[in-house]
Amino acid sequence: MNLKFKNIVLFVKDIDMSRKFYTDILEQKIENQFGRIIYFKSGISIWELSENLPIVQELGGRLKKTVTNQVELYFESDNLDKVLFRMREHVVRLLHEVREEPWGQRTIRFYDPDDHLIEVGETLKTFITRYHKQGYIPEQIAEKTSVDIELIKKIIRIK
Repeated sequence: MNLKFKNIVLFVKDIDMSRKFYTDILEQKIENQFGRIIYFKSGISIWELSENLPIVQELGGRLKKTVTNQVELYFESDNLDKVLFRMREHVVRLLHEVREEPWGQRTIRFYDPDDHLIEVGETLKTFITRYHKQGYIPEQIAEKTSVDIELIKKIIRIK
């Protein structure tokens, strides 16, 4: 058996509204679209819930009841302030604004039109470099972030 992960499916109520959110706001590129199903190059797909979907027919009304917010989509960016500006510009509902997590990474969390939780975090390089610019030495960065010291040295180019 040779299983290969292809993508994650998000069930949505309105494919047009969700397509606009994922393409215009999150800048996801469409790989394929088959009617009311869209596959993005990133590995996310959105399927509009309709009675025509076999999964909806098989699960009946249970599908809508079992879809809950227990999954988070995770993205990375080297400019969280720009992400926050874009979320405010499009009046996206935030779980929280940009904040620093205990391990030092800055994150923001918000919801898509169907209340799927999305997190955008700084890239590893971004937050390691930020700590280095603040005067932290590699050992202090490693202690704060739990990132391997050799990787930290590679990121900040210390031999």
